[in-house]
Amino acid sequence: MNKVDLIDLVAARTHITKKEAEAALNALVEGAEEALVRGEDVKVSGFGSFTVRERQARKGVNPKTGKVIEIPSAKAVVFKPSKLLKEKVQ
Repeated sequence: MNKVDLIDLVAARTHITKKEAEAALNALVEGAEEALVRGEDVKVSGFGSFTVRERQARKGVNPKTGKVIEIPSAKAVVFKPSKLLKEKVQ
């Protein structure tokens, strides 16, 4: 499912226009994005939570040359599904 499919689904289930559904979806995504940039968790009850984790610097190997390289630390967004979502998917 892509963004257009999701907009269509929201519009159909909430009986609003596609333009309004797109605005609502964009507001949700932008709000979650802003919270994650600030380092806050985003939790959606019954769906899951998004958190930002710091990955430590580590050594890796370039597969082409076989040389050891240093991989710098980085931040990554991690999704953890809720127990309810896990059960539904199973």
